[in-house]
Amino acid sequence: MSVKKGQDVELEVTQIAFGGRGLARLEGLAVFVDGAIAGDRVLARIVKKKKSYAEARLVSLISPSPFRVDPPCPYSGICGGCTWQQMSYEKQLYYKQQHVQEAFGHIALMPDVNVKPTVGTERVFGYRNKMEFSCAERRWLMPDELGRDDVDTGMALGLHVPGTFHKVLDIQACLLQPDLGNRILCDVRDFIKASALPVYGLKSHEGFWRFLVLRHSSAFDEWMVNIVTASEARDQVQPLADLLVQRYPNVISVINSISGRKAGVAVGEYELLLEGRSTILERIGDFEFELSASSFFQTNTTGARLLYDTVRRFARLGGDETVLDLYCGTGTIAIYLAAEAREVIGLEVVESAVADARRNCRRNGIDNCRFVAGDVRQTLPALGVQPDVMIIDPPRAGMHADVLQEVMTLRPRRMVYVSCNPATLARDMLQLKEAYRVLEVQPVDMFPHTFHIEAVAALERVS
Repeated sequence: MSVKKGQDVELEVTQIAFGGRGLARLEGLAVFVDGAIAGDRVLARIVKKKKSYAEARLVSLISPSPFRVDPPCPYSGICGGCTWQQMSYEKQLYYKQQHVQEAFGHIALMPDVNVKPTVGTERVFGYRNKMEFSCAERRWLMPDELGRDDVDTGMALGLHVPGTFHKVLDIQACLLQPDLGNRILCDVRDFIKASALPVYGLKSHEGFWRFLVLRHSSAFDEWMVNIVTASEARDQVQPLADLLVQRYPNVISVINSISGRKAGVAVGEYELLLEGRSTILERIGDFEFELSASSFFQTNTTGARLLYDTVRRFARLGGDETVLDLYCGTGTIAIYLAAEAREVIGLEVVESAVADARRNCRRNGIDNCRFVAGDVRQTLPALGVQPDVMIIDPPRAGMHADVLQEVMTLRPRRMVYVSCNPATLARDMLQLKEAYRVLEVQPVDMFPHTFHIEAVAALERVS
């Protein structure tokens, strides 16, 4: 039969594709099914048909996979936050390892790389130390609310529907953050609803209330609340700050970030401190880090320790090495390695992150790290340093071609590549394998119930 858009078909889902969707075959055609997992037999509706593949959405389960579980979150399958709640955690770890292995085989053409079983994290819920919630003028309805006259369709404070910028689910609780964060979320929503000022329109670009950003320190159980508004009106926001610190002693910082820009990014052009301190403290291992409203930090603190322990093990430092840390962010990896190296030099394009890195070095009494602000494409060749060991932790897009070429010119003895995207890791490895062999790859799960995975690769120069 000819597969057509809108057609309902029965499918046996045999795999999980990279990106998290179930994969089935229909007359030799690959069909990617949202919401399905390996082992499911489903009735699915074709929503897109291309020459070499089709996309479908799950209509109903004919027979469930033995790896399927009941997701505890009522927004599962609708919110874009986590798409694998319906799969057992053990199977999530298995498929994350498989996706790393497949990327090396198909993209890097290295099918025999030693990819270890995925290291799981302690907590599979309540693990996120940072959450961003968006305001919208109208809330996106859940399936059971459609067509009902008794449903409030007013403002939303929550998370986006996948693939959209203007559709926001009004989230009452997100299970990925600690419970106190959900109580703060509901209090802020109630305050905004009662406010005389309107929420910001994601299409009109008019209004006042824009985002709520919550940061939590798992080590010290401290909370920072960052209220992002389109303009400055302290008299309107200060009562909310007063309410939160009075109601929750663990809220030790309330910030008002002001952003008049149209871009839907929860970062202010400037900040007002409304209550408490301008930073909160977090700890990874023996080290403390000050986090401001705009600081970058791994969103899973306990997972970050597993990740950094892996980096330290792969670096195999003996105390006399010069270590170069590319894309060093706020210096967390550099600080983690400093005691075992002669010197660590971090390169980072974001100047505020470099300032955070220097401040955190002072806080931890570390004097053998230095940081260089600027685009790595320019700062790396200008540095004039021959590293013994290089740490590479690039953004999802991987290394720029110019940086990759400079890395191949420097050729340190060992490299540790930390990646949040197996596809770009494997793409870069296709070039690096000319001069390096991969000793092992360790996937580390920082994001339970999502398809995202961190992978750490240990590389050794071929003599």
